[in-house]
Amino acid sequence: MQQSSNSTHRIAASRLQLPAGHWATVFDALCAFFPAIAPELWRDRFARGRILDAQARPIGVDAVYRAGAEIRYFREVVDEPAILAQETVLHVDADIVVADKPHGLPVMPAGKYVAETLLSRLRIRLDNPDLVPLHRIDRDTAGLVLFSANRRTRSAYAALFRERCITKTYEALAPPLPNVVFPYVRKSRLVAGEPFFRMCEQKGEPNSETHIDVISRGADFWRYGLQPVSGKKHQLRVHMAALGAPILGDPLYPDLIDAKAAKASLQLQLLASTLEFVDPLDGGSRWFISAFELGEHVALK
Repeated sequence: MQQSSNSTHRIAASRLQLPAGHWATVFDALCAFFPAIAPELWRDRFARGRILDAQARPIGVDAVYRAGAEIRYFREVVDEPAILAQETVLHVDADIVVADKPHGLPVMPAGKYVAETLLSRLRIRLDNPDLVPLHRIDRDTAGLVLFSANRRTRSAYAALFRERCITKTYEALAPPLPNVVFPYVRKSRLVAGEPFFRMCEQKGEPNSETHIDVISRGADFWRYGLQPVSGKKHQLRVHMAALGAPILGDPLYPDLIDAKAAKASLQLQLLASTLEFVDPLDGGSRWFISAFELGEHVALK
């Protein structure tokens, strides 16, 4: 997928502070730092004004290398996979944006996704390069994401998460847990696992907490309500799997499923369903609910 110049300028640039080195030009250094990217591709990016200095001004392919200088460059992916599923914008004002994200759409650029991310789409759609997500949900998870739209008020909304003054509720479909008394609180220590993109529970002081309740009970699986108190990576998925009720469609927990099997399997049945908080600027109550529903392609019983 070739990105047009009128859209990619709103995608956030990556920043690099040049270390001490012997390179004559910034071009030479970038070729050395990123050997997987062919020199002709770097030349093309320079030619298209995609390599900038600290003041966001395009620099030439012959720009002299200066240790300590900051450069900015735009990640580009050749033949980036198209994501057909569309997000919905639920709320926009001068300070925040609330978006409802479909399954499969990343929030931030990473890996093979740059333009096909919620952040990049919204920056273009709303013509606001200052948009920044205040929290994230996994690419496989659907539901609500809160963005800051204004640099001047960003810290006030970020504090809601830091001080745990925002209530996030998730829904999940998972096997029954008839021997667990609900509501139930799961606390554990989560650390990086194997492979590197998975998390695991480890003995020690808990650093994660999830409140779990049952919304409805079926014969084959139950609908759970989950409230994370902390915000560790994959926290809800790890906690449910550890209880013996892995979330339906989870390709990572409790066991890693190979990419081909994961692609053909059910999408992850996890939804960031509600956000609730007191607005730090005007004191008003804010409450948002996702329009997505779990259970698509699942035989509800």
